[in-house]
Amino acid sequence: MGVFDELKARGLIAQMTNEERVKELLNHGKTSFYIGFDPTADSLHVGHFVQIMVMSHMQKAGHTPIALFGGGTGMVGDPSGKSDMRKMLTREEIDHNISCFQKQMSRLVDFSEGKAIMVNNADWLLDLNYINFLREIGVHFSVNRMLSAECYKQRMERGLTFFELNYMIMQSYDFLELNRKYGCQLELGGDDQWSNIIGGVELIRRVEGKEAFGMTFTLLTTSDGRKMGKTENGAVWLDPEKTSPYDFYQYWRNVDDADVIRCLKILTFLPLEQIDELAKLQGSELNRAKEILAYEVTKLIHGEEEAVKAQDAARALFGAGSNTDNMPSTEISSADFTDGAIAILDLLVKTKLVPSKGEARRLIGQGGIAVNDKKVEDVNQKLTSDDFGNGYLIIRKGKKVYHKVVLG
Repeated sequence: MGVFDELKARGLIAQMTNEERVKELLNHGKTSFYIGFDPTADSLHVGHFVQIMVMSHMQKAGHTPIALFGGGTGMVGDPSGKSDMRKMLTREEIDHNISCFQKQMSRLVDFSEGKAIMVNNADWLLDLNYINFLREIGVHFSVNRMLSAECYKQRMERGLTFFELNYMIMQSYDFLELNRKYGCQLELGGDDQWSNIIGGVELIRRVEGKEAFGMTFTLLTTSDGRKMGKTENGAVWLDPEKTSPYDFYQYWRNVDDADVIRCLKILTFLPLEQIDELAKLQGSELNRAKEILAYEVTKLIHGEEEAVKAQDAARALFGAGSNTDNMPSTEISSADFTDGAIAILDLLVKTKLVPSKGEARRLIGQGGIAVNDKKVEDVNQKLTSDDFGNGYLIIRKGKKVYHKVVLG
């Protein structure tokens, strides 16, 4: 099976500019392709994971990935899917974020000599002569067509700045620049990037008279259309300091029954035949597929050792055992106590199980918090050192989130 057929069979492909030519290029040719990553945070998140998986599939098939980091475009910010203008970052913040992205991406994409390319569009965007750029590039863009693009239409009612209107032109210019420097023929991206990708394909045709292609892949959503990768505490990050390997594992272990097979196809390298067998499981048997999904995805991002630890910790909690060694934990000291006690609301915020005391009160009111397997019923409950048997206590949030608090 060629890589195009593999991507299609896994449900990754959403749209493309010329299916016949793209299929021929991917299944029977060798090409370089690029995906852009704007460094808006200091870690990649689950939404980027699909893109990295596609890069890895393509690389294994002999194609050359170009990871483009938006040191230039990141200073503007993509309006796609945003109701307000993005926060403007400094050069230092952008450079730091890029270095974090590179490290995380290298787990799945081989950037050794000649295997893949990393580029930063700051190298050509930051020193552009504005008048020359308008004359050579801006002249090829119709404002009418740009404003009909979904990424801009959504923003028209709330207000779209001229600053942001430049984003599509800049991304299109990236494709032209990579086509000139590396012979890059194909731009890939999430389906929300379709309008921007089309802009680049058209620009290369107009300026260079060459054929170029674009292809988007499906966004990571649940079966009912909600975007995956969000929890009560925010995004699910690939950085273990922001989302622990255990919490990462638990996120995938707890996906809805309707989403597990699709996630196995999109987010793992398991053979499709094996996934088809797992798709035959029904009811509680699907937990086996969820466990495989959680283990495989955690192994890809955090390594086999962390995946085994997370799996062991989850099995101990949900099985008959009580091993807490690999459970996410927070250490507190006597300095955190007032008059020999700590309030449950303060402890929940300190462990980051909730973002605020208000959220803690709501959860307790709904019966969603337990300490040492005893439901907390009083929002004013205080805990003393007597509650820390063997030097720790266990907080459970909901049915499946566990956290160990160690008294140091």
